[in-house]
Amino acid sequence: MQSANTRAGIGLMTLTTFIFAVQDGLSRHLATDYNVMMVVMVRYWFFAAFVIAIARLRTGSIRAAARTRQPLIQILRGLLLATEIMVMVLGFVLLGLVESHAVFACYPLLIAALSGPVLGEGVGPRRWIAIGIGFVGVLIILEPGINVFAPAAIVPLIAAVMFALYGLLTRHVAKLDTAATSFFWTGVAGAVASTLAGIWFWEPMTGPDWAIMAVLCVTGVTGHWLLIKTYEIAEAGAVQPFAYLQLVFASAIGLLIFNETLEWNVALGAIIVVAAGVFTLIRSRKGKTALR
Repeated sequence: MQSANTRAGIGLMTLTTFIFAVQDGLSRHLATDYNVMMVVMVRYWFFAAFVIAIARLRTGSIRAAARTRQPLIQILRGLLLATEIMVMVLGFVLLGLVESHAVFACYPLLIAALSGPVLGEGVGPRRWIAIGIGFVGVLIILEPGINVFAPAAIVPLIAAVMFALYGLLTRHVAKLDTAATSFFWTGVAGAVASTLAGIWFWEPMTGPDWAIMAVLCVTGVTGHWLLIKTYEIAEAGAVQPFAYLQLVFASAIGLLIFNETLEWNVALGAIIVVAAGVFTLIRSRKGKTALR
């Protein structure tokens, strides 16, 4: 049963975002020297094993965990997430952690904007204004007229769109399936998809890089386990705004470890995007029973 320990939930969410940021840094390092799809494939092998173990623990058997009345949508969710991770890691290589996460931070705005056409949910005028302001922040990051047409600048935005669709489909399948079932299909479908894509790009890794890969897999499993615990002890709406700390932690890793730079437009745009995103999250929480 879910408790309502918001303070502990915030602490766990903060730790979770830090671990995910470390995971992003490790992914960036490995994907610089090895094919992105291979790196994501190996990550997914360990993630799928974790997912299957958790699903079996929660439901009693793998068959029970896999039972769903909407398999095509569940498979689509898994494919979307696996593809989104590949695209985002590619963004880390092309743009770095700072700019990639600054653009990716717009995904809650995309969820709010797409919730109407995808799920038929109402979005009030205040949230539409926040969405518009947030996308002004994205344009500031992309520097219209300079980088906005560069393919590399669009990569994390594509990842954000994919992750937003994944989030919306997750909300849709939750009407009929349990969280354990959705978690199971996320890992298994993603592992199959990433293997079919990545196995063709297999290349030998050095011993030290295998050690880094092992740490990467451990951070992935640990981060998802902590995220599960976070939502078990606190309401999602109360802790979700703190997920933006991943932008802070990932940017710090980019600046300190990878010697990236923080341009003024990226900093300003990120602040606008995060502020707009937090506002939409708060309004969404308050507006569950009324259109705003």
